[in-house]
Amino acid sequence: MAAPQLLAAEAASSSRSLTITLFLIFVAITLGITVWASRQTKTATDFYAGGRQFSGFQNGMAIGGDYMSAASFLGIAGIIALYGYDGFLYSIGFLVAWLVALLLVAEFLRNSGRYTMADVLAFRMRQRPVRTAASVSTIVVSVFYLIAQMVGAGALVSLLLGIKPGATFLGMDADTAKVATIILVGALMIIYVTVGGMKGTTYVQIVKAFMLMGGALIMVLMVLAHYKFNLSALLGDAAAQSGKGDAFLEPGLRYGVETAGDAAKTFYSKMDLLSLGLALVLGTAGLPHILTRFYTVPTSRIARKSVLWAIGIIGTFYLFTLALGFGAAALVGGKNITAQDKAGNTAAPQLAQQLGIDYLGGDTGGAIMLAVIAAVAFATILAVVAGLTLASSSSLAHDFYASVIKRGTASERQEVSVARIAALIIGAIAIALSIFAQSLNVAFLVALAFAVAASANLPAILYSLFWRKFNTAGALWSIYGGLTTAVVLVFFSPVVSGSPTAMFPDQDWHWFPLSNPGIISIPLGFFFGWLGTVISKETDPEKYAELEVRSLTGHGAH
Repeated sequence: MAAPQLLAAEAASSSRSLTITLFLIFVAITLGITVWASRQTKTATDFYAGGRQFSGFQNGMAIGGDYMSAASFLGIAGIIALYGYDGFLYSIGFLVAWLVALLLVAEFLRNSGRYTMADVLAFRMRQRPVRTAASVSTIVVSVFYLIAQMVGAGALVSLLLGIKPGATFLGMDADTAKVATIILVGALMIIYVTVGGMKGTTYVQIVKAFMLMGGALIMVLMVLAHYKFNLSALLGDAAAQSGKGDAFLEPGLRYGVETAGDAAKTFYSKMDLLSLGLALVLGTAGLPHILTRFYTVPTSRIARKSVLWAIGIIGTFYLFTLALGFGAAALVGGKNITAQDKAGNTAAPQLAQQLGIDYLGGDTGGAIMLAVIAAVAFATILAVVAGLTLASSSSLAHDFYASVIKRGTASERQEVSVARIAALIIGAIAIALSIFAQSLNVAFLVALAFAVAASANLPAILYSLFWRKFNTAGALWSIYGGLTTAVVLVFFSPVVSGSPTAMFPDQDWHWFPLSNPGIISIPLGFFFGWLGTVISKETDPEKYAELEVRSLTGHGAH
C-alpha cells in the first residue's frame, strides 16, 4: 500500500476508535444516570412525571433536549446545505411553533392534567373512547417521529465508521451497518425508558442539551472565524460551492418552484410550502412527548418559566443551524454531501470533519472533530427517542390499559409494568419501519410527524380547553378524522412511492401531489371536531366550567 493510502487508512482507523470510545463513554454515563434514576422511581408519578420535582431551568433544558432532535441537528443543517434559503424555513417554522405552544397550551395543560394529553381531553368527556383515541394518536405521531431519529442514526454510522462503498467494518457493509445501528439505538432507548422512566430520561436530555449546544457553538465559531466573521463571504462561498449559484440564496429551490409551462406543478409546489409552514407552526403544540414535559414541574408558573427557557435555548440553536448549513455548503460542498448521504443528513458531521482538518491539522484533526460531533449527534438521537418512547408507552399504559381495559382498577405497579412492556413493543415497531425509510431527509420526516400531530391532537386540545359545547363525539371525530386524513395522504404522497427519494422508489401508487398533508389534514381535523360536536347533542356545561377554572388557576390539579 502506498504511503498516503496507509496514512489515510490509519487516520480512518483512529477516527473510528475515537468515535466508538466517545460514544461508549456517553452511553456508560447515561446508563449510570438511568440506573440511579430507577432507584428514585417508586411511584407512577415518578415514572410518568419524574415526581414533578424539576425546576424551570431543568425542564427548559430537557424540553430543549427533547425538541433539538436529529432532525434539527442533522436534518436542518443538511437541508440548508443542499437547498439554502428554502432549508432555512424549517428553522423558522420550528422556532415560531414554540410561541403557539407557550400561548395556547403549556400553562392550561399543566393545570388540567396528570400524566398524558388524554387527561385533559377525557376530563369532560366519556373516558374510555376518548382515551383510546388519544393513545392511538400518540403512538402514531411518536412512531413517525421515532423513524426520523433512527434514520439519522443510520446515516451517521457509515460516515463515522468510515464505511465507503466496497469497504466493510466487522464484516458489515454500509447498509448492514446502518441497520445494525438502528437496532442498537432502539435497544438503548428501550433500556432508558423501562429502567429510568421520566426521571432518567429527563436527566439524559439535560446532559444531551448541554453537549449539543456546546458542540454546535464550537462549530459555529470555527465557521465564522474561517471567514473572519464576514457573513457575506460565507454566503458567497456557500452559493458557489453548492453547485446552484445565486439561486441557492433565493427562495424557490425546493419549495414554490416555478415550472415553466406547467401551471399545475407550480401551484402544487407553492401549496407544499404553505402545507409545510402550517405543519411546523401548529405541530409542536400537539406533540405528545413535548406535552408530557409540562407535567414534570410542580406549578403552572414553573411550566411557563420552563417554556421561556426552552425558547431561549432552542432559538439560539436554530440560529446556529444557519451557520452550520451554509458552512457545510461552503466548506464541504453540495456534491461531497450528497455523495455521502443523498438526503444530506451527514452535512453537519462532514463539516465537523473539515473544520478539524483546517484547524487541528491533517486527517487526525478531522477524526477528532468528527468523533466529538458524532458522539453529540448520537447523544441527541438517544435522548429524543427515549422521550418519544416514554410518551407513547405512558399513553398506552395510563390511558388505554388502566382507564379503558381495567376501568380504573389497575394498581400503580401494574400500570408501570404495562408501560415498560409497551416501550418494548413500540421500540420494535419503530426499528422495523426505520429500516425502510433510510432514503428520506430526517427534518422532512419530522415535518410529517408535525402534520399528523397538528391534524389529530391540536384541534381536540384547543376545542377541549376553549369551546364550551365540545363533546365526546367531537373529540373522537377530530382525533380519528385528522389522524386518518393525514396518514392516508402521506401514504398516497410522493414521500412513500413514485419519486427517486421515496420509501419505495421502484413502486408508484401516489395520487396526492403534495409531500406534506398539513394544508388539507389540519383544517379537516378542526372541521371534523366541529361536525362531530354539532351532530351529537351531548353537553356538560358544569364539567366545562370546572375544567375552565382548573386550566386558568390550577385549582384541583394533581
